[in-house]
Amino acid sequence: MHKDFKPFSTLILAGLLSLNLTSCHDDDNEDTAKPQVEADFIGKAVGNFSAEEWYPGGELGTTDNVAAGCYEDETPAVAKMNLMDAFNKGEAFFERNFNTGTPPFNGLGPAAVRKSCLDCHPAYGHGKRVDRYTASWGNGYLLVVYHPVDGANSDDGPYISEVTGMPQTIATSPFLPPINEDMIDLQWKEVTAMESGIPMQFADGETYQLIYPELSIPLMAFNTDPLPTNIAFRLESTIGIIGTGLIDAIPDDSIKAQYQREAPYVELNPAMWDKAANDWAPTAMYTANGVNRIKKFTYACTRGSLQDGAGANAIWNITNVSRSDRPYLYSTNAWAKKMSETPSVIAAIKADPNSPYYADGTEEGIADAVLNLLSPGTNQFDNPWHNFQPEMSDINFWSFMVWHRGLAIPRARNLNDPEVQQGKKVFNEIGCATCHRPRWETTKDDYWSPDILTKAGLVLPRYQNQVIYPYTDMVQHRLYMKNGIHGSWCRTTPLWGRGLSKINTGAEDRLHDCRARNEIEAIMWHGYSKNSDAYESTLKFYNLSKKDRDAVVKFLRSI
Repeated sequence: MHKDFKPFSTLILAGLLSLNLTSCHDDDNEDTAKPQVEADFIGKAVGNFSAEEWYPGGELGTTDNVAAGCYEDETPAVAKMNLMDAFNKGEAFFERNFNTGTPPFNGLGPAAVRKSCLDCHPAYGHGKRVDRYTASWGNGYLLVVYHPVDGANSDDGPYISEVTGMPQTIATSPFLPPINEDMIDLQWKEVTAMESGIPMQFADGETYQLIYPELSIPLMAFNTDPLPTNIAFRLESTIGIIGTGLIDAIPDDSIKAQYQREAPYVELNPAMWDKAANDWAPTAMYTANGVNRIKKFTYACTRGSLQDGAGANAIWNITNVSRSDRPYLYSTNAWAKKMSETPSVIAAIKADPNSPYYADGTEEGIADAVLNLLSPGTNQFDNPWHNFQPEMSDINFWSFMVWHRGLAIPRARNLNDPEVQQGKKVFNEIGCATCHRPRWETTKDDYWSPDILTKAGLVLPRYQNQVIYPYTDMVQHRLYMKNGIHGSWCRTTPLWGRGLSKINTGAEDRLHDCRARNEIEAIMWHGYSKNSDAYESTLKFYNLSKKDRDAVVKFLRSI
């Protein structure tokens, strides 16, 4: 405890005694004591919170703004490194719709997931829950289409090859989208009983409801040749993007130490952790430009660096906008073949001699051009038809990454509130902090950067020696929810800043597919199955008094 700290209750008692004495000695003396407000405590140790917990992103990563729009703020590091111009330019690439021909926002398509990043991250937040799948603003969902193993309802299985891993539902004229979104049927089902046996009513009479998505897509919705077989579907919402640069700054060695702490007590993903060796599995490494980094981004931990994953990947494959390090299309051979066989596509190109697919103007020549130009490639040399000029310049990509790595975390709120302090105490006591680890240190932040940036001497916001509070262990766990996450394993989601989702995005949806409409639902989903890694903590939460449940919720909304 800070040496100058006096318990909040002591301060109240002292204040009451003072009022009583004043009343006894001078009934006419009006009390002028200043009421205690949050501003008196910000940046100070209070209760069971340290002074640094007011600034979860550290000195270089936290914005003092906690009002609507705070998710859009830059970190103090951006200004200190004179990167504001690049940050603002990068913000435009996040917010603007891409198109087919107006620089610098050209390059959309020929098939795409969305027209802009903002569509998936409304108001810079986590995606919103929707009732109908459309590639429009606010729908933060990505479709997952895979071959289920161990039964039709299995969450596990490889992605199908007929459509891209992030399936595309829009296309530019004259092409048809790989999946016709008009045929996607999304329904929300209610849970009538927890598989684990936990009642859906607390002992004090308060009830909670749980819903989950059920998705179906008929084969006729697929514009591919061949059509896929043995398929299943899941939804995954976009992650929150605030503070991702700070997450990137967490050292691999620190994450390894966390895996080693958890390995004796819980089963870890064998694709990430070799239990016998007590070390990383070979598949845990992500290699880019000869540099190995531990996979830590996306729910499935598929990317090892923010600069080669998450937004860096999305700005290419969501909009299909090429750049010098990715001068090829995000597409599939099955879609290319189907487009080359579609009469309406061939007829439209034949009527337009200026089309890049026109070739010799014959139907056979056009079909051949479509097949070859739409097929994917691993680089610009492996397909003689491909001669793409990068649509996003290196300097514009740098600006986008300055923006992405430069998004701040809002300051914590209400840490002086005794109810919030009780919520933190209970959160720790019931075991939530085991996975939602509060505190990390960034140390030297030796971030990886692609050659197209480093060769030009282009730097990114850096967060050296910061103490941060993201509330994640950076480890994957399994919760075994109904119609759960594809692949079963899911990285613990950072909790910081989520309490401001409502005023920023208009929604409070949580979990990987936005099935939880509030914190109570999110917590109880952790105990849907007794197999869940978080079942015991959920059961303890269920047995709390309403007062303590409310305190936990208030705590979650404050950090």
